[in-house]
Amino acid sequence: MSLKAFIDYLALEKKYSAHTIKAYKRDLLAFADFCDQEYELRQLEEVSYGMVRSWIVLLVDKGITNRSVNRKVASLKAYYKFLLRVGAIDRNPLARHRALKTPKIEVPFSELEMDTLLRELPFDNDFEGRRDKLIIDLFYTTGMRRAELINLKISDLDIAAGKLKVLGKRKKERVIPILQSTMELFQNYFLERNTLGSINAPNFIFLTKSGNQIYDTLVYRVVNQYFSRVSSKVKKSPHILRHTFATHLLNKGADLNSVKELLGHSSLASTQVYTHSSIAELKNVHKRAHPRNK
Repeated sequence: MSLKAFIDYLALEKKYSAHTIKAYKRDLLAFADFCDQEYELRQLEEVSYGMVRSWIVLLVDKGITNRSVNRKVASLKAYYKFLLRVGAIDRNPLARHRALKTPKIEVPFSELEMDTLLRELPFDNDFEGRRDKLIIDLFYTTGMRRAELINLKISDLDIAAGKLKVLGKRKKERVIPILQSTMELFQNYFLERNTLGSINAPNFIFLTKSGNQIYDTLVYRVVNQYFSRVSSKVKKSPHILRHTFATHLLNKGADLNSVKELLGHSSLASTQVYTHSSIAELKNVHKRAHPRNK
């Protein structure tokens, strides 16, 4: 079964655009060339899944992203489904193939959304209101994880030095600087915390109104509840705030290594997943500032 028959099928029956058809053809020709060079195989109908896997390994070794590899393999899958449909083959070599994992792209909150929530949205001047505002501010100004915030202890906070000790994954400690505005929120919160009728978890900074240590669902509920008032984004979670912290720092020119240390990542690879949003800002800066764009 010729490649031309498949291309005709995409154009005439599937009504795909010329651009899409060109991409399919390019992927299939690249795979055909690989099979010819590596296995001296010129009939794609005779391909085994092992050959496909070898091609995938080659693509990954060349530095092609998992997302791009998955797109190329999708071209092969469409081709072999077509061959199976017209009876050219009786077994699809990609029937059990699983796509490579790709990082989920999560949309951070904008600077406007953050400013609106922290500067304009009213928080109650009681224990819960001051606690909730501090929780949101701390996520945004430190980038800490939800579990790290929940387990913060009084002894971890150094008000005089303006810093906070955080116990991260694998019991790894790191020290995070605290903004002056955040320190003021801490002081306001502690004034209310000291008025609680009973404190059952005195070592921990963040408590419920009944004096117990806060917990996962409470923290998620706080973030989701307040951001529902200022944002239409689908995901409104503590992790999105961590993502927002990293993205806004990178947008303002922060060094990737510095952001890595602040987030408590063990490698730059973990931090780089947050850079996709900053690329848009870099493009805008490049477009505005480069002399060739005048």
